[in-house]
Amino acid sequence: MPVDWELIPTLDEDTGYVVDGLRHIVINTCFGGFGLSEKAALLYTELGGKCTLEIDKSGYTTFVFGECAISRDEPALVNTVSQLGEAAAGGYSRLKIVQIPADVVWDIHEYDGAEHVMEKHRTWR
Repeated sequence: MPVDWELIPTLDEDTGYVVDGLRHIVINTCFGGFGLSEKAALLYTELGGKCTLEIDKSGYTTFVFGECAISRDEPALVNTVSQLGEAAAGGYSRLKIVQIPADVVWDIHEYDGAEHVMEKHRTWR
């Protein structure tokens, strides 16, 4: 499904807060865990993503995404999954773009690799 970039969040110039629109977030919907295929990692890099490729002496390719995880609402990632569809998923993943209201403070909840987006809220224990 192509991303409707007209619905991407609009930010208030003074505060930086989201004013309107939808946020697009990539999640994994099956057990196994989030992962990109080699084709997706290459496209993600071409689109300006924070991924670098390393090829060892045996020719094995690994994808290095830096010290922190990919931001799942990063435009390069959303565009990659939008363009490649099922071919974007790594061996143990099924990727989906979820749309939520742009002003929602969100987090990804995961159980055995299967993920869903949830609104952040306060919790006390």
